[in-house]
Amino acid sequence: MRVLLAGATGAIGRPLIRYLREAGHTVFGLARSPESARVLSEAGAGAVTADALDAVAVRAAIARIQPHAVINELTSLPAHYTAAELKEAAERDRKVRIEGNANLLAALHDAGVRRYILQSSGFWYAPGDGLADESAPFALDASPAVAAGAHTYAELESSAARTPGIECVALRYGFFYGPGTWYSGEGDMGEQVRQQWIPIIGAGEGVWSWVHIDDAAAATVAALESAPGPYNVVDSEPSPQREWLPAFARAVGAPPPPTVTEQQALDTFGADTAYYATRLRGASNAKAKRDLKFRPRRLEWLT
Repeated sequence: MRVLLAGATGAIGRPLIRYLREAGHTVFGLARSPESARVLSEAGAGAVTADALDAVAVRAAIARIQPHAVINELTSLPAHYTAAELKEAAERDRKVRIEGNANLLAALHDAGVRRYILQSSGFWYAPGDGLADESAPFALDASPAVAAGAHTYAELESSAARTPGIECVALRYGFFYGPGTWYSGEGDMGEQVRQQWIPIIGAGEGVWSWVHIDDAAAATVAALESAPGPYNVVDSEPSPQREWLPAFARAVGAPPPPTVTEQQALDTFGADTAYYATRLRGASNAKAKRDLKFRPRRLEWLT
């Protein structure tokens, strides 16, 4: 297939280009700058000059490439995983996701492109018993930033589902880890854990769903030929914060993380940080394993 990738220079974009090319697909990426174009060229993808927020440019790019499928991995996330930087970046990230999604969908419809793969979330499900499958609702009433993020993903999926003639696959990824992500020895979270800035909060019962960046890329390639709909692209053993955080600390050469009460976390870090540590619900990958032949590795810190 000819595949157009939006968000091609992000954390998943670079490995995804490699996996797509290894599968025999021809890959093009949207590039906002000469530097982005150079990165894409070095990765083996054709660079198409267009800003995802420019509807006219997006329409022209898709008309020129005439892709068989478009993959939307658009984000605008900060380099550092801190509450302050995430808060500052939140509105910009929402704008990129919502407007970029709308521009891509409009261009697809006009060009007659049917297959659309959308980045969504597999870690913001509403609290409930057991692991959440794809029918579970998002956490729309959670702490402020979590609720805002959940609303954004719900809006993205709903917009794609309402677009006539589009076969949308919503890939609900877990937390990315591995090379080029926040969660690696060289990444921002590795350094923060070594500095003991990340505590276990309360009983640390919030359950996190993860996915290695390469496993996420492999599932995305498989989604080019899957049935439309949402898929949880997450690991097979979601883990509570009290388990994964000490294991991650050991893996990155850090001392054991400190422990604080939930009230201390609320007072010091705010409601969103406390929610992540105490309220997250893990997701089930049964559908992705069945339909995408998804075979995620075990979270490497727990092996």
